[in-house]
Amino acid sequence: MKLKRLTVAVALPFSLLLAQPAQAAVKASDVIGQAINGFIRPAYADLHERAAALSTSMQTLCATPNDANLDSARSAFSEAAMTWSSVEIIAFGPIREGNRFERMLFWPDRKSIGLKQVQAALAASDPSAAEASQMEGKSVAMQGFGALEYLLFGTDADILSAKDGAYRCAFGSAVAGNIETMSGEVSVEWNKPDGFAAVWANPASDNPVYRTGSEAVTELMGVFINGLDMIRDVRLKGFLGNNPDADKPRQAIYWRSQRTAASLAANLDGMDRLFQSSHLIDALSPDARWIAESIHIQLVNGVASANAVSGPIDKTLADPGQRKQLDQFALVTSSLSNLFGTRLSAEFGLTAGFSSLDGD
Repeated sequence: MKLKRLTVAVALPFSLLLAQPAQAAVKASDVIGQAINGFIRPAYADLHERAAALSTSMQTLCATPNDANLDSARSAFSEAAMTWSSVEIIAFGPIREGNRFERMLFWPDRKSIGLKQVQAALAASDPSAAEASQMEGKSVAMQGFGALEYLLFGTDADILSAKDGAYRCAFGSAVAGNIETMSGEVSVEWNKPDGFAAVWANPASDNPVYRTGSEAVTELMGVFINGLDMIRDVRLKGFLGNNPDADKPRQAIYWRSQRTAASLAANLDGMDRLFQSSHLIDALSPDARWIAESIHIQLVNGVASANAVSGPIDKTLADPGQRKQLDQFALVTSSLSNLFGTRLSAEFGLTAGFSSLDGD
């Protein structure tokens, strides 16, 4: 899947200011700075912390394989993966350097490329796959959360609680170490005073990426608009059919660890925290603030719908009550797409014309 940048036609001649005439001016640089300091930097710091805990738990499991340590490693995986789900909506900047985005999570993987590669490495006991220092040179499909989920929850994963699982555990530990390394690198880069954050938060005519305030805010709006398309059209509709016969439960993300719905909830929760921290509501006229209030309410509703779903995804889809919650989640994300892509964009003088998803 390739995310295409949101393209807009600027309807109002603003540069660094976001406001309707009746409103006090709100600097685009302030909005971006608030998004960075209020959500992005703390979220990546949290991811690094969770990834470090995951790596440690894998090392402990490998040193002392038993049921308790396997349970701990699986719990650490779930916590780290859900933290990634909350910040993966930031699909630009440092996470895009060196294919980190795809290396962190290769998804969707409709041809099961990652699964086949992981299974092949397991079958051959490939020593290079069990070395964290060599993981970066492996296929992107073997380096992140998708591969580690299979190692911890997939076929024969219970072998990890015994000495016979030594190779599989070493492989998983290498992947966890790779996730820790990448998340740490991205966190450091977002915190550099002269790094990408400074480029995004300071649009100017000599800025190589963001020449105007509208371009900087367009990037932020793209997080919401493109993110909602990804969550609804790729993540949810990738497994939820128009009817039960059309369902594809094994196309659901994190189905092995039973974290599909939790990941969807984390996606929207991260989006809500980003929206609140950016204070975009301050750039709206009093008569238009209902848009921001509605966005927050709908994001909260979407999180609640996803959190009402639990258990194996195939059983979830067969349960009318839980299936209704997934349908409600789809409706909420469609409503949010309208609020962001039409209502809010119009208030900021941005006429959205884009295809948010390109390719598979």
